[in-house]
Amino acid sequence: GKTACLLGLITSYQMANPNCGKLVYCTRTVPEMNSVMEELGMVLSYRSEQLQLEQNAAGLLARNDAVMEDNNNETSNTTKPQKRKRIYGPKKLDKDRSNMGPNPHHGGAGGNGALAVCLSSRRNMCINERVIRESDRETIDAACRSMTAPWALERAKKAASNPLGQPQQQTQQQPTPSSQFGSSCQYFDGFREAGEATSMPSGVYDLEELKKWGEGKNWCPYYLTRQAINHATVLVFNYQYMLDPKVAKMVSKELESESIIVFDEAHNIDSVCIEAFSVTIQSQHLERATRSLGRLSSEISRVKSSDGARLQAEYQTLVTGLVDQGLLDTNPNDVGLASNILSPDVINEAVPGNIRRAEHFIAFMKKVVEHLKARLRTVSGPTGGVTSETPLAFLHRMITTTSLEAKPLKFAYSRLSSLLRTLQVPNLDDFNALTDVADFASLVSTYSEGLPRFAIIMEPQVAGGPNPGIQLACLDSSLAIAPLFKRFGSVIITSGTLSPLDLYPKLLQFEPCILESFNMSTFRPCIHPLVITRGSDQLPVSTKFQDRGDMGVVRNYGTMLVELCRTIPDGIVAFFTSYSYMESIISEWDGMGIMRQLTKSKLVFIETKDVVETTLALENFRRACDSGRGAIFLSVARGKVSEGINFDRHYGRAVIMFGVPFQYTLSHILRARLEFLQTQYQIREQDFLNFDALRQAAQCVGRVIRSKTDYGLMILADTRYNRHDKRSKLPKWILQFLGDGQLNLSTDTAIGQIKHFLRIMAQPVDQNSLKEVLLTVEEVEAMLHYQTDAPCITADP
Repeated sequence: GKTACLLGLITSYQMANPNCGKLVYCTRTVPEMNSVMEELGMVLSYRSEQLQLEQNAAGLLARNDAVMEDNNNETSNTTKPQKRKRIYGPKKLDKDRSNMGPNPHHGGAGGNGALAVCLSSRRNMCINERVIRESDRETIDAACRSMTAPWALERAKKAASNPLGQPQQQTQQQPTPSSQFGSSCQYFDGFREAGEATSMPSGVYDLEELKKWGEGKNWCPYYLTRQAINHATVLVFNYQYMLDPKVAKMVSKELESESIIVFDEAHNIDSVCIEAFSVTIQSQHLERATRSLGRLSSEISRVKSSDGARLQAEYQTLVTGLVDQGLLDTNPNDVGLASNILSPDVINEAVPGNIRRAEHFIAFMKKVVEHLKARLRTVSGPTGGVTSETPLAFLHRMITTTSLEAKPLKFAYSRLSSLLRTLQVPNLDDFNALTDVADFASLVSTYSEGLPRFAIIMEPQVAGGPNPGIQLACLDSSLAIAPLFKRFGSVIITSGTLSPLDLYPKLLQFEPCILESFNMSTFRPCIHPLVITRGSDQLPVSTKFQDRGDMGVVRNYGTMLVELCRTIPDGIVAFFTSYSYMESIISEWDGMGIMRQLTKSKLVFIETKDVVETTLALENFRRACDSGRGAIFLSVARGKVSEGINFDRHYGRAVIMFGVPFQYTLSHILRARLEFLQTQYQIREQDFLNFDALRQAAQCVGRVIRSKTDYGLMILADTRYNRHDKRSKLPKWILQFLGDGQLNLSTDTAIGQIKHFLRIMAQPVDQNSLKEVLLTVEEVEAMLHYQTDAPCITADP
């Protein structure tokens, strides 16, 4: 698919242009990351083999020409490389991981010594047995910091120099994780001792290979990969490493401007950008922030009495500004301490004098926390309710009420980061609530002027919970991605469900150099979209709010699913518009006996909000499909299954979308964003809602097809899909298979078409026809005039 095409094209361009920068391939999930590394290994291995064959053939031809023997003329002609008419890839997937790991043969990986690494969190990369036995990310991060932070190493060094255990100055500090996990990490120590020798040979390293390589060398894979970023050719990691300033400053700051950035599966990239700059604070978070301030105050008093020079040194460095003191060039160990703030006055100026001293800053933050508590009390009180304000209005009220100044608020996050480093706090996650408050204050103060790109929503109940909260909602998705467009010459945004394409440049505020959507190149109609608008009793079916509770609609949806399960073999995936709707309709189906009828044809598995439960359900779903029993998976649009799980081959012979997955239109944050898009970018409310719902629907049904030999059914069960303004927003590669005869169907008519489609797909694959759909060399050369070095956006199945 598109991943192999992009990897092959860009790595070949890197090989032809040695001055080209890195390929940075951004994915959303760890399974997608490993899949990209697997495909990259196949691409580079195939290219290396072909280059070696050409070199061998050229050498043999040269030797034959030098000998000039008549009886070898025939041999010379047969060994002369011929022009390849078609481009073929490996005939089957690599199952033995032979393409992974170091590749010292034939000029290294890809024939040009390429080095490809992927980067993830400590939880996915740590090989220290004492650390990885912990279950949650926060504990693993804290344990790693307690053994690798500079102050932890200094403490371990002092302990080693005092082997007899002579009494040292006693402190009242809580036991650090160092005592639980040991004084140091052998893999980190090995990495530090190796120094310049910690280089990696050419090859493709996914997470498993990185851990295997690090364990063999006694080096930490996490820090080894961070160092390898500087000389790697290909980097694969999560979106956040490029879009979230808190992480991006630590990882991607050394990337050359000539680097090529790819965002794969980027249909929701605008939502990712907004989340990177949004903050939600609930009442319980403010209580934890208060307790954190109390802990910091006690720790400051302890340090002043035992090591006052440390706080004094911090005070002196704060006078010089953030750049000079290094707060914007932090240790990669402290990823959680970077700031979202990009304002030049924060970056270049000194920290204001009234928050330089630690005790003064604690008093400052206590006022901020108390003000937020007071605002939440007014919201949750008897005369309260939902309140929406601009950052400027909120800041003006805060300054008036608390007598605080706006400028120190801009430095709140950076000042807190400096204090946590000075106090040598090992578990930064214990202070998440306080850092959220500081981040909130900094963002509000920084972006209070000019165009209102944020909205502050205060609600009596946040996220369906019982507690009141304040949400700083970013409304402009271009805020996070604009620095990338400014810094890098080539940015590629691609997904199979980027539709309609012309809306993304408006949302992200850039001018695309190439804006292209492709049809699917296939040798047979391998997907069969169907729009079912009526049940067997000809009653219209829809999940519109006024219709979804109708018993006739519920019964028709259930009967439709039963008939589909009886007709379609192997695995089926059904998507609902929300968790609440799925739970209610399953409850109704159970009362009608529909669930019992489903289990006669297939096993039934259900997605839940619990990640562990859903993962277990997916494993058992695949086992049921492998055994021939067949299964149906009931899941939710915008959930985990719809975004990162593929149902290829017999795991997904059909995907059913019950209804149109619109967002909850009464959400105050959504209303604020819709107003912003209408006012600033002239994107109408209904256009955005339709665009967002149809890209989610396309993402759900797109789970069914993963290769040219695969096949599946895409069933859209709602009367609204029959309208042109809805279905026209589906991707081009789906519309090419959606004819007039597949619209406005009843359940009975659809079952007839499904049986006919499955009979055709059951025939053996014609290998000659499969080869005919591949591009010829001439066709590839004809496409070369699209060369460019500007941001571009593409969509491909």
